Amino acid sequence: MVNFPLELLKNSPISLDDKAFERLNIYGNLLIEWNEKMNLTAITEPRDVVIKHFLDCLTFFKAVNPPKGAKIIDVGTGAGFPGMVLKIARPDLQVTLLDSLNKRLVFLKEVADKTDLNLEIIHARAEEGGKKTELREKFDFSCARAVAPLNVLLEYCTPFVKTGGSFVAMKGPAALNEIEAAKNAARLLNVKLQNKTHLTLEGTDERFIIEYKKLSQTPPKFPRISAKISKTPL
Repeated sequence: MVNFPLELLKNSPISLDDKAFERLNIYGNLLIEWNEKMNLTAITEPRDVVIKHFLDCLTFFKAVNPPKGAKIIDVGTGAGFPGMVLKIARPDLQVTLLDSLNKRLVFLKEVADKTDLNLEIIHARAEEGGKKTELREKFDFSCARAVAPLNVLLEYCTPFVKTGGSFVAMKGPAALNEIEAAKNAARLLNVKLQNKTHLTLEGTDERFIIEYKKLSQTPPKFPRISAKISKTPL
């Protein structure tokens, strides 16, 4: 087993206990092991995994402080970023991981089992999940990292959020341009830009954590089918 340099997380926005460090080490090892048989990440060097995945995900807490027991859905979770890392840092959170590719979810189920964490793992496309009664407007927060442009993400992710809740997007250097381009989407989806947090991580590009507050229910016609979202984004 590789010992990941988790001391690099000492300046993380959230304090981590020994159990969290143990779980992150298990997660990192499983990520490298599974990545040999399926494409989970291009980042595999232990130091890079710690900074560019774990620390990057933990910056969520620099912008947002979810109340104890808050319900969070990570839309298009991929290899579990940021949702699995948020759960490891704050086991009290009720985290749901949603992805359209089942083999990624098999990997995440093993991570959950090996780290003894209780998460909900759902196989669905975002636009389908957002229409499901059991998921629509049931979460305090939805989040996404490196999935799609912001105007597209808003349509995919805000239907999951309760009125008064938030959608949190973790974005790179293009974030400010994307915010401008997403103004119409925000208006149509009844959300308001709440704050944008700017930061840089060692050896990485600029990062922005963008929070939209949900003002009222999502109109029933959203989200549209994927082809329409792609062809004519809001």
